[in-house]
Amino acid sequence: MRSDQDPALLRAFAAELKARRLALGLSQDRFALVAEVHRTFVAKVERAIAMPSLSSVFRIAEGLEVDPAVLITAVSKRYRKELRSAALAPSPSRS
Repeated sequence: MRSDQDPALLRAFAAELKARRLALGLSQDRFALVAEVHRTFVAKVERAIAMPSLSSVFRIAEGLEVDPAVLITAVSKRYRKELRSAALAPSPSRS
C-alpha cells in the first residue's frame, strides 16, 4: 500500500463494495466480469489493500448498478463512521 493512501478510506470503500456486491448476489468472479475488472483486483479492494482509480470506480459503480455519485456518497458516509470509530478507539499503550 502506498503511504499516501488513507486506511480508513480504503476500509470504507472495501465495505461498501462488498456489501453492495453481496446484496446483488454476485460472487467476486461474476462481479469482476460484469464490472470489467480483474477478479484479483476486486479481492484486493474488498480487503482494503488497493484503491481503485477513478475509471475503475465508474466501472465498479456500473457493475453495482448504481450511479458513481451514489457509490461515492455511500463510501463517504462509511468513511466518516470509520474516522469516528478511529477517534474513539483507545490508543495503543506504550511499554
